[in-house]
Amino acid sequence: MEIAFVGLGKMGTNMVTRLLRAGHRVVAFDLNEAAVRGAEAAGAVGARSLAELVGQLATPRAVWVMVPAGAPTEQTVVQLAEHLQAGDTIIDGGNSNYKDSQRRAALLAARGLHFVDVGTSGGIWGLSEGYSLMVGGTAEPVARLKPIFASLAPAPDRGWGHVGPSGAGHFVKMVHNGIEYGLMQAYAEGFELMQHKAELGLNLHQIAEIWRSGSVVRSWLLDLTAQALAENPTLEGIAAYVPDSGEGRWTVAEAIDLNCAIPVITLALQRRFRSREPEPFGDKLLAALRNQFGGHAIKPAD
Repeated sequence: MEIAFVGLGKMGTNMVTRLLRAGHRVVAFDLNEAAVRGAEAAGAVGARSLAELVGQLATPRAVWVMVPAGAPTEQTVVQLAEHLQAGDTIIDGGNSNYKDSQRRAALLAARGLHFVDVGTSGGIWGLSEGYSLMVGGTAEPVARLKPIFASLAPAPDRGWGHVGPSGAGHFVKMVHNGIEYGLMQAYAEGFELMQHKAELGLNLHQIAEIWRSGSVVRSWLLDLTAQALAENPTLEGIAAYVPDSGEGRWTVAEAIDLNCAIPVITLALQRRFRSREPEPFGDKLLAALRNQFGGHAIKPAD
């Protein structure tokens, strides 16, 4: 089967490579000429514009967009729509907000175009391990694209699925990332507690390795925890600063809209915010209040 790819960042390039290895024909485009040449060297057909990319595909065409969420995705989808024709499909494999995906699906449907939103998980390991794909959209284009999903997934019959109508794929991926926040926070807090118990001289890497086999908390995130601790047992040189991609925020906002309690995910998101404050004003105020009402000592700032 053939498919076009727009966006040759690290994940996009790895996905193209995986499809090429599975025998698919891939037409690739990126604003970075070096990325296009790299795709050509791997066996893809390069394109230097969206028009050229579309022109190298037989109908019905399928174009997978793998660019940052927000304005880059919006601009790419709008521009692609100008070159495609009824029956063609645009796939968004990025981390778009599901509401944007629902809107884009409706706009494209009015032009006779299909839109498929694919929540994609796997990161840098997807090339070797396969990608988890959460697919949203109407039945016909999803069924037609099954060979692509089956090749990108860990196996043709697992790791991917059609989860619902337009927007469902990105909604499920949003929740997936929210859960990821909570799991990562739990591991981080548990290992921090053990690190604080200095008198026991605990080897955190050893403990992570023990838990990887037979334990009810074993997971891929624990595997990565063990690897990180093996490479850098004290995490020297790593700042305690944790960004967020935005999907955790969307998850919490959706829970508020639905009156659905998700305290663990919410607190994990808040903890990431806190990690970015070198001198949290709230903590300073707490110290000042204790001094005001009880005369408790205040530690001077460095």
